[in-house]
Amino acid sequence: MAGRREQVVDAAILVLSTDGARGLTYAAVDSMAKAPAGTTSNHFRNRAVLLDGVVEHLVELDRRDWEAFAGRLRPTTTAELAAAMTGFTRHAVGPGRARSTARYNLFLEAISRPELARPLARGRATIVEWGSSWLAELGSATPEVHCRRLADYLDGVILHQLAFPSVDFDPAPGIQDFLAAVLGRW
Repeated sequence: MAGRREQVVDAAILVLSTDGARGLTYAAVDSMAKAPAGTTSNHFRNRAVLLDGVVEHLVELDRRDWEAFAGRLRPTTTAELAAAMTGFTRHAVGPGRARSTARYNLFLEAISRPELARPLARGRATIVEWGSSWLAELGSATPEVHCRRLADYLDGVILHQLAFPSVDFDPAPGIQDFLAAVLGRW
C-alpha cells in the first residue's frame, strides 16, 4: 500500500480504535484522513473490501513490528524470544494502542458479523506461522499448538491492559513463565 490508499487504511484503523466497527463509515474515514469526500470509496468499493484492507494492513504492520522487536535475525534463545514478545506487548499497549484497540473492536464485531472472521483468521494464521517457526527452532514439540496458545495468552494480556490499565504493567514475567512451561526451560 502506498500513498493515499495507505492514508485511508491508517485512518480506518483510527476510526475503529475510537468509534468501533459500527463507526467505520466512508465519511468517518475520509474525515479522519483529512481527505476529500469519496476518497475511501474510490479505493475500497464496499465495506467488506475496506475491512479486508484494514486487516491486511494490520498484519503487515505487525510483521514490521515483530521484525523490529526480534531484529532481522530470528530469536535463537528463549530469553531473546521473551524479550521480543515483551517489547511487542509493551508496544501494543503503548504506541500501538490504537492499532490494538482497532483489532479487538474487529474481534468483537466478528461475533455478530461472521464474515469478518475470515480476514481476521488469515491474519492470525500469518502470525501463528511466524511464531511457530521460532518455537520449533527453540525446541517446541508442537510449535503450532504452542504458538496459538501463546497468541491467545498475549491477546488476553494486551486486552486486559487496554481495558484496565495498570501503571506498573510488566508483561515480562508472564511471558517468561509461559515460554518456560512450553519449552521446558528458561
